[in-house]
Amino acid sequence: MTARVLVVDDVPPNVKLLEAKLTSEYFDVLTAYSGPEALEVIAREHPDIVLLDVMMPGMDGFEVCKRIKADPATAHIPVVMVTALDQPSDRVTGLEAGADDFLTKPVQDLALFARVRSLVRLKVMMDELRNRKTTGSQLGWDDDEAILFDTTAPTDGNVLIVDEQERVVERIAKALEGVGDVSFVPGGEDAADRAREKNYDLIIVSLTMRDTDGLRVCSKLRSFEETRHVPILVMVDDGNTKLLVRALEMGVNDYVVRPVDKLEFLARVKTQLKRKRFADKLWENFHLSMQLATTDAVTGLYNRHYLTSHLDTRMDAAQKQGKDLSILMMDIDHFKKVNDTFGHAVGDKVLKEFAARVGRNIRGVDLAARYGGEEFVVMMPETPADWALMIGNRLREEIASKSFDFDLPEGEISVTVSIGVATSKEGQTPAQLLEEADKALYEAKAGGRNQVVVAP
Repeated sequence: MTARVLVVDDVPPNVKLLEAKLTSEYFDVLTAYSGPEALEVIAREHPDIVLLDVMMPGMDGFEVCKRIKADPATAHIPVVMVTALDQPSDRVTGLEAGADDFLTKPVQDLALFARVRSLVRLKVMMDELRNRKTTGSQLGWDDDEAILFDTTAPTDGNVLIVDEQERVVERIAKALEGVGDVSFVPGGEDAADRAREKNYDLIIVSLTMRDTDGLRVCSKLRSFEETRHVPILVMVDDGNTKLLVRALEMGVNDYVVRPVDKLEFLARVKTQLKRKRFADKLWENFHLSMQLATTDAVTGLYNRHYLTSHLDTRMDAAQKQGKDLSILMMDIDHFKKVNDTFGHAVGDKVLKEFAARVGRNIRGVDLAARYGGEEFVVMMPETPADWALMIGNRLREEIASKSFDFDLPEGEISVTVSIGVATSKEGQTPAQLLEEADKALYEAKAGGRNQVVVAP
């Protein structure tokens, strides 16, 4: 996953070194050599992540971080402090200022790349929520009051600890007194399954358990629908970089290194709880204000009005960032025959099941909508044409390979779908993109149906 990374340091060789490392991994790198310059670049360019030196003359990194997090327009941008300071008190100061992590000089390549990618994944999710909220505000279905990631807000929540050592758990629970309700799972193969039994706000997993694979627990937590978006904080031994990198690559949000400093641990826990509250608030705000006005009553997907409005927002963002945006336009083949044969009530059931299958086979950042009648559209940000074609074929096979069974006297209903794929071009409008996808869909229909055609 690529991203725009801002490197801030008053020492030019340090900037050049990080710039070279990140460019080699195909990141788009911006640079700044002072705190005020960094704030100007952030306001103008809106980077995906900031690597920020602490020790700078005039305005130091802590002050820059506070200003980034105090601005509603930039508060969601992840900030990583890059510093020679290694005292826990310095880390706590940075975390309290809103920093998402620390990297100690000299920066190790594996830790740098893994941390950047992990935080960029988080920002992609936050950006999608913010974009959907912006779309709602523009349509008049949402208040325009800013939702800010407040670094000073009180924290509390349900925290689950997965560790085999009861003595360690007791120390952690004591350190978290006043933070919230703390539960404990003593490892085991079913540790991740037990985490699904309650709505947790944070899960802390030890990666040093003897009889339980902590990475396996984290992997399962990310695969279950109930725990997919719950923050995970892992505990790892000092120096075990390879294990830490694997954890971050599979979606772990944060980590602490043993021996654990109590103040740093508490600060990281509070940061994750605040971020979870921030995401929950965005989701709640989005759903409450737009659910009725933007969803299709039959399928539960977004309706055409919301799709076209949100597509305008996403295409504008994609063109500014130079990224691809693809759409799939789908039409259920011979759907009139389903209605004529089985009745409109059964036809609605087919539409609902069709929508459910589509929803299970696209990403969380994608958006599926009922465009009208038996036509559906899936919008896929940051997706080139070849990926969109692959996803389209996967959806086509998912529909065609499994009959729709509603316990009818006539038996199961077999359904296929034709799909047109189009990818945005520079200067193109949403209406033009939809028209291209519609033409590709027409070709799929004319070519025999049950196929995917990509617009030229």
